[in-house]
Amino acid sequence: MIPVAHFHSPLGEKFGTPRQAGLANHLRGEVILEKEFSSEDWIRGLEGFDYIWLLWGFNLNQPDISGDECSGRYCSCKATVRPPRLGGNERVGVFASRSPFRPNPIGLSSVRLEKAEAGLLHVLGADLADGTPIYDIKPYLEYTDSHQGIRNGYVDRTLWGTLQVIIPDSLRVAMEKNGEDVRALAEILSQDPRPGYHNDSQRIYGLDFNGHNVRFSVAEGVLTVLG
Repeated sequence: MIPVAHFHSPLGEKFGTPRQAGLANHLRGEVILEKEFSSEDWIRGLEGFDYIWLLWGFNLNQPDISGDECSGRYCSCKATVRPPRLGGNERVGVFASRSPFRPNPIGLSSVRLEKAEAGLLHVLGADLADGTPIYDIKPYLEYTDSHQGIRNGYVDRTLWGTLQVIIPDSLRVAMEKNGEDVRALAEILSQDPRPGYHNDSQRIYGLDFNGHNVRFSVAEGVLTVLG
């Protein structure tokens, strides 16, 4: 397969990228189509849809170097993973999870289409890092793609609380003057980007947002941006 597009996002690495699409609804991104797919013909009619599917690759995964039969592939070569939703303490099968470490490093995301123009799609709420290759784009259809009142496995029995985010007024004002989307940053941080097993209130984390290293700490359900 070849990429039909690449994604442009203020998030430059895996850390901090939303774990699912739609969790940071103000997070803007751009689907930049490759030259051979940049004519208006390729997206004719797409402007009539509110949501689209993106089929993409986990390009930031590192090859497995364990030496077993999967060595060299971009996967963990393990049948089970520990989802953050379960606090990183319980294992489920890879095919019962949305872990990025899979036999084939393929991701699927439903994102809101804000604007479509030749060679460029403006979207909201994507869970893709900057530079992610996109292999296909399809319209989202509510009558077939949305199912109400269904079971959601272990997700139904686990609560996923968000963090309170504190951004000092002086820093918030400086960011807004610089054109930064503070709402999107706050949404990303509220989802707690830390690994599920981290709970050190003294630890300082850094998140790559628009080329800036946003430093923060977390204590008792409150995330405080330090600089």
